Amino acid sequence: MDDVSTTVAMTLDAVIIAVSDDQPRLLVVDTEGGPPALPAGPLDPGRDLTLELALRRWVREQTGAELGYVEQLYTFGDRDRRPDAGPDRQVSVAYLALVREAEPIRGARFLDVYELLPWEDHRHGVPAILEDQVRPALARWAAQDPQRQERLAVTFGPPWDGIKVLERYELLYGAGLVAEQAIDAGRPPDPEAVGRHLRFDHRRIAATALGRLRGKLTYRPVVFELLPERFTLLELQRTVEALAGTAMHKQNFRRMIERSGLVEGTGERAQGPTGRPAELFRYRPTVLTERPRPGVTAPYR
Repeated sequence: MDDVSTTVAMTLDAVIIAVSDDQPRLLVVDTEGGPPALPAGPLDPGRDLTLELALRRWVREQTGAELGYVEQLYTFGDRDRRPDAGPDRQVSVAYLALVREAEPIRGARFLDVYELLPWEDHRHGVPAILEDQVRPALARWAAQDPQRQERLAVTFGPPWDGIKVLERYELLYGAGLVAEQAIDAGRPPDPEAVGRHLRFDHRRIAATALGRLRGKLTYRPVVFELLPERFTLLELQRTVEALAGTAMHKQNFRRMIERSGLVEGTGERAQGPTGRPAELFRYRPTVLTERPRPGVTAPYR
């Protein structure tokens, strides 16, 4: 065996999510001759004081976006995750950022998250792609294999667990139903592959972020990072539904919000073209001192 020197190269990857027009949106940058990618760049050990500052710098340089809320998501370091890496081991430290959508620059744009993960949007019932394409293909893949059948049942249900976004993506990868599996194997992707793919393993990173965010909704008030300072309860509900990928009963949602202490009325009303103007609310940051887990319950079925 040849003695090939291997070094570790570190990059910082940003999963930047906004909610606009009731759709969760992901900020991506265009690549030459390839699929879109997450904003990312290498760590400069001599220049960057922290990993987060390096991430913010790369996002600013590539997209013009100034990040507010940021949290470290996960470290990705599988050996063959970057086919362009040569002998280097590419390790990415990914961060999740929440923003309000603005016009990006320098070739950056927002994509609908459910273009990438169309089987995850259950707001209007079970997605057709799940029933017509994904489940039949997975059933064929799992046929006569009890371990695969068990994994399929746990991951895709029923019951549907909205938080298992990454597990579902990885099962689809293992079954050869997403384009990345063929690309990683050096084959052209199947035209029938499900969902839009990103560069390298960036869709896997995005799936990790959506699962984290869905789980976090239930115990941290992160949803308010995506809303204006003043909002209606309908805007709040639709933002939660967009992230959770499931519809919520209007009156039950409002009762839950009233009991939670997460918001307070402003005494103002939204200006609308018709009908009675809706009351405007704002987030109550003091809820963090009143409850150990001040989140929004997102039911999954």
